[in-house]
Amino acid sequence: MAQFDITGMSCAACVGRVEKAVNGVKGVTSCSVNLLTNSMITDGTASVQEIVAAVEAAGYGAKEKGTAKNSTDNDALKDKETPRMKKRLIASVGFLAVLMYFSMGHMMWGWRVPQFFEGNHIASGLLQLLLAAIVMVINQKFFVNGFKGLLHRSPNMDTLVALGSAAAFVYSTWTLFKMTAVGHEEGSALMHEFYFESAAMILTLITVGKMLEARSKGKTTDALKSLMKLAPKTACVRRDGQETVISADEVVKGDIFIVRPGESFAADGIVIKGHSAVDESALTGESIPVDKNEGDRVSAATVNTSGYLECEALRTGEDTSLSKIIQMVSDAAATKAPVAKAADKVAGVFVPAVIAIAAVTMIIWLIAGESTGFALARGISVLVISCPCALGLATPVAIMVGSGTGAKNGILFKTAASLEAAGKTEIAVLDKTGTITKGQPEVTDIRTFNGFSEDELLKLACSVEIKSEHPLAKAVVRYGENKISYAEAEDFSVLAGNGVEGTVDGVRVSGGSLSFIKKSAKLTDEMTSCAELWAEEGKTPVFFSADGKIAGAAAIADIIKEDAVEAVSQLKNMGVRVIMLTGDNEKTAKAIASKAGIDEVIAGVLPQGKESVIRRLKKQGAVAMVGDGINDAPALTRADIGIAIGAGADVAVDAADIVLVKSRLGDVPAAIRLSRAVLKNIHQNLFWAFFYNIIGIPLAAGVWIPLFNWQLNPMFAAAAMSFSSFFVVSNALRLNFVKVNDPSGDKKIKPKKQDVQEEITMTKTIKIEGMMCGHCEATVKKALEAIETVESAEVSHEAGTAVVTLKADTSDELLKKTVEDKDFTVIEIN
Repeated sequence: MAQFDITGMSCAACVGRVEKAVNGVKGVTSCSVNLLTNSMITDGTASVQEIVAAVEAAGYGAKEKGTAKNSTDNDALKDKETPRMKKRLIASVGFLAVLMYFSMGHMMWGWRVPQFFEGNHIASGLLQLLLAAIVMVINQKFFVNGFKGLLHRSPNMDTLVALGSAAAFVYSTWTLFKMTAVGHEEGSALMHEFYFESAAMILTLITVGKMLEARSKGKTTDALKSLMKLAPKTACVRRDGQETVISADEVVKGDIFIVRPGESFAADGIVIKGHSAVDESALTGESIPVDKNEGDRVSAATVNTSGYLECEALRTGEDTSLSKIIQMVSDAAATKAPVAKAADKVAGVFVPAVIAIAAVTMIIWLIAGESTGFALARGISVLVISCPCALGLATPVAIMVGSGTGAKNGILFKTAASLEAAGKTEIAVLDKTGTITKGQPEVTDIRTFNGFSEDELLKLACSVEIKSEHPLAKAVVRYGENKISYAEAEDFSVLAGNGVEGTVDGVRVSGGSLSFIKKSAKLTDEMTSCAELWAEEGKTPVFFSADGKIAGAAAIADIIKEDAVEAVSQLKNMGVRVIMLTGDNEKTAKAIASKAGIDEVIAGVLPQGKESVIRRLKKQGAVAMVGDGINDAPALTRADIGIAIGAGADVAVDAADIVLVKSRLGDVPAAIRLSRAVLKNIHQNLFWAFFYNIIGIPLAAGVWIPLFNWQLNPMFAAAAMSFSSFFVVSNALRLNFVKVNDPSGDKKIKPKKQDVQEEITMTKTIKIEGMMCGHCEATVKKALEAIETVESAEVSHEAGTAVVTLKADTSDELLKKTVEDKDFTVIEIN
C-alpha cells in the first residue's frame, strides 16, 4: 500500500478524475482518494513514479508520503489553509467594499463620490473594472485551477466559479467598450448592465465559504492532533551507567529508560524495577490508574503518577501502541466508505452537467426575448450556486470525525468501510474465553469436609499448588495467598492430566480432579453431589486430600466480565441477535451464557470450525464476530465485521476490522452505536447535498420566474454555494458530541426471530482415538464428507477431533459408524 499527498483538488469531481487516472495505470489494483485530507491510498505493483505521472497528467500534483514516523508528525495536520484564506478574504473585502460603494452605493442610493466621477460613466466603469480585476488577481487560484481542469477535460468546482466570475467580468468589459460609442443618456442606461461587482462578489463569497470550510475541516482532525500531542518529546535513559536526557525519537529497543512521577513513558516497555500507578486514560479512556510492578507492560504516552520506575524499551518510534493507534485512525480517514460510491458517481458528471445546464439556460432566455444581461445573470447563477463540494465532503468529514471520536473512546476502526459496516450488524457472535469471561480462572466456592477448617484447607492446597504451572493451580494460589501462610511442599510431583502430590509438614497432600482424587481417598455422596452441582454451574471442582482423607474442594471458573451482562442487554435492545460461540463443552457454555443473559449457544466448536459457523450465520444477516483476534482469526476474517477484544497494548490485530483497546465487552455496543450515528450523519449530509442542488439549480436558472417571479441574483447564489459546504462540515462536527457509551438514546428494537436450534445442531464435534498423522486426518475427512448431509469436516489428529458442519440433521450413530468403519474409535459426539 502506498500513500500520497494530492494537491489542486477542490471538489468531488476532482476526486473522481484522480481516481480514474490512477486506476488506469497498469499494476494498480485499487485507488482511494480523500478530498478532506487531500490524500490518496493505492494498492498494486505500479511504481510511485508511474502513479505520480498519472496524477500530474490529470492536472493535479502528487507526492508520496513519508514514513509512518513522519506521517504522525503533528505539523502535518496543522491547519495551514485557514490563515491563507483569511488573508485573501481580508484583501478581497477591502477592494470589494470600494467597488460596491461606487457600483451600488452611488448608482442605487446616491452616495457621494468625487466630483470627477459625477456623470462620468466611463471613468466609473474603468474604476469598477480595475477594482474587480484586483479582486480576481487576489483570488487567481480559482482561475488557475478552474481553467487547468477545463483544459484537462476534468472541470471542477473552481471551473464553475471561474466561468461565472469571468463571464460577468467579460460581459461588463464589453458593455464598457460599447459605452464609449454611445451618447451620455444611453451610456447612463448601460451602467445597469455592469456586473463587475458580481464578478468580485462571487469570488469573495466563495472565499468566505472556503475559509469557514477550511476552519471546520481543521477541527475534524482535533482527535488525531490530541493523540499526537501525547507523544513525549524527551526520555531519560541509562547508558554506560550514566543517566542521559535524549529525544524520545532516539530511544532504541533494549534501552533502559527511567520514568519519575508525573513523567510520560517514552516507549512501550516492561518494568524491570520499582512499582507505581500509571494513568493510561490517554490510550484506553480508563480514568483509574493501573498498578504496575516488575514484569508488567507499559505503553508510550501513558503517565507515571506516583513511584519511580525503570523500564526496558521493547517498542519505539512508529512501533509503539500510540503510533499504531494514530496510524490506524489516519488510515481509516484516508479510506473510502461504500456509501460514498453513489456520491462519487454523481460527482463524476456533475460539473459538466452544470456547465451544460448554464449554457442551455442562457439560450432559452435569449430565445424567450430577454436581454443578454438577464440571460447571462441566470447562467452565472446556475454556475455559482451548484456545489459539488458538498457531495465530496458529505462522507469523508463524517468518517474523519467518527474515527476520531472512536479513538478517544478506545474504539479503533481500521477503515472507513468497517466504520460503516459496524452499524449494520444484525448478529453479534461472541467468543467465550477472554471476551465474555475474563480469561483467567478464579476460585468461586470453597467447601471443607472431615472437620478441616477453610484456613487448613487453603494452607494444604496452596503449599502444593504453588509449584504447579497449571492455570487452575494458579487460581487456587491467588485465592489463598493473602489469607494464609503456606509451607514448602516436599516430594512434589505433577501427574499430567490428573493433579499434584506433595508432603506438607509431614502430611501427604493430593490435589486434582474428582476422578483423580477418588484413587487415593474415599468420597461420600455429599462430596460427589457437590462436584456435580458445581459442574452444572459451569465450574471445575478441584479436590484436596490429606493422608487419604478429603480435606475439601474448590470450585474454579472463568468468571464473566463485570460489564458483560449490561453489554449483552444493550446489544439486544439495539436489535442485535447475540450468540455465544465457544470450543468449551455445552454444559459449561450454557452456564456462562445464562449468567451473561445470552439465549443462544453454539458449543464444542474448535477454531477451524468457527469459520464454518460464521459462514452459515451470514445467510441470516450481517454478522459481527467478537474474539481475541488470534485464536479466532479465521472467524474474524469470515465475518462481515471482525472485532478484536482483549487486544490490550497490542493494537495491531491483523484479522480484525475494529480493535477495542480497553478490552471491554461494553465497547461492542458502543462501536455499533457510534457507527449508526456516523451513518445517520452521512445520510443527512448526502441528503442536504442532493436536495440543495435539486432545489438551487432550477431556482438559479429562473424556472420559477414565470409563475412566482422568483429570481436569484448571482451574488446570493455564490453565498448559498459557500454556506452549503460549511453546513455539511459543521453537521459532521456534531459527531464529537456523540455519547458512545450512553444507551438512553437507543431505539429499542426486537431482534429478528430465527430458527436457532437448527444452527446450533448444525455443527458437531466428534472426539476420535487412533488418528496419528495427516493421512489419518484425510481418511476421516473424506469419509465424513461423503455423507450426503455433511457440508464439511475439519479434522485434527493433534486435537483428536473432527468438527462437522451439517446441511441437515444427522444421527450420531451414522457419524460414529462412518468413522469406526475406517478403524478409528469414537469416544463421544457433542
